[in-house]
Amino acid sequence: MLHPATVAIVGRPNVGKSALFNRLIGRRLAIVEDTPGVTRDRLYALCDWRGRFFSVVDTAGIDPDADMAHGAELADATRRQAEAAADEADAIVMVVDAQAGLHPLDDDVARILRRKSRPIVLAANKAESPDAAAAIHAEFGALGFGEPVAVSAIHGEGTGDLLDRIVELLPPPETEAEATDELALAVIGRPNVGKSSLVNALLGQERSLVSQTPGTTRDAVDAVFAWRDRNYRLVDTAGFRKRPQAHGAIEYYAALRSLSAISRCDIALLVFDAMTGIMAQDRRLAGIALEERKGLIVVGNKWDLVREQTDEYTQSDLAAAVRDAIPFAAFAPITFLSAKTHRRLGGLMPLVARVAENLDKRITTAELNGIIRKAVLAHPPAAMRGRLLRIYYASQPATHPPLFVFHCNDPELVQTHYKRFLENTIRQHYDFEGVPLALEFRARREEDRSP
Repeated sequence: MLHPATVAIVGRPNVGKSALFNRLIGRRLAIVEDTPGVTRDRLYALCDWRGRFFSVVDTAGIDPDADMAHGAELADATRRQAEAAADEADAIVMVVDAQAGLHPLDDDVARILRRKSRPIVLAANKAESPDAAAAIHAEFGALGFGEPVAVSAIHGEGTGDLLDRIVELLPPPETEAEATDELALAVIGRPNVGKSSLVNALLGQERSLVSQTPGTTRDAVDAVFAWRDRNYRLVDTAGFRKRPQAHGAIEYYAALRSLSAISRCDIALLVFDAMTGIMAQDRRLAGIALEERKGLIVVGNKWDLVREQTDEYTQSDLAAAVRDAIPFAAFAPITFLSAKTHRRLGGLMPLVARVAENLDKRITTAELNGIIRKAVLAHPPAAMRGRLLRIYYASQPATHPPLFVFHCNDPELVQTHYKRFLENTIRQHYDFEGVPLALEFRARREEDRSP
């Protein structure tokens, strides 16, 4: 399992951290998913720059006008935010406002970061004007983080230089040989759906605090256990709220760590309350897991309560309702259990093992092309602006998760419904249950059709 390095964007309010975050991940966003109805707060994303993958964390979210009438409270919240981000990051981007100049809160943030012994690059945002760009070294050099990088998050100026500096500061990337053989499972879900109880049931001990109070678990707590000669790393994440900022700094960072846990896992176990069904937050978490290209298993907890209180609904009925609620994750298996009574708990780990096997499944190029040629002949793509899409050949260059590359005459001719048709074709012939498939289309000249 390879873990990407983490880069935290830190700074006082109103310096443009979120705008810079969106600009950085928008330039070469590594993951693009057409998932209708799924929204996501821009807290955490995987980024690719010049072939180096890393995670970017936006530490924005403190509103100086909301619940913070006094400057002392604002300063304290800003310090806590910088502290938490610095503890978790491999490198830090400290953002300052080139137009407003040096602010006392900038000094506070810098003082915290100096104690953390993390590589730091200083980004002077809002440097659109030549005067602002020229003055940044004299203005911010006293912070002690070297030559500031002048950027404009709004216009995109200087962001390439900033990304170059970031990549230089990151630790060397893990190799396959250095990666652990453990399979990481992230237990995700809304507060009070039984995530900690499920962790304790799987581990067979009281590893995580269990409470009836929503949001008891504040941090992601890792635990390793063995099952059938393989080690699994279990991450018990904090409950996820729709607007974590509204519940204070602790809830904000609990949500941040939940998203971080999704990024560094192999398979996400989305736990929901079988009594209430899939909610909006569940849909959102499922969408995030798929955006991050993780294996996904949907777990309906508290099945014992459903059985006690009603005989009206069967598991098939509830599973159908779940699929209707998250149609974009139709390939994810659904299981129902009771973490409290351990009813049907024994079926979860075999399901995890099957999804793990599917993550590493590889189809030979000859087999894949035979299937795709037959599918295209039976259902040729419709013309787009008078032009026809031609697929010359396909291959699977990567696994975990599986990546399929289609060489064609023009990737812009690939329509969403036809991409979905090709994915369904692959799934019909091979068991990729629980695994998102990445389909990439690359242009190739017609005279070079042969593989």
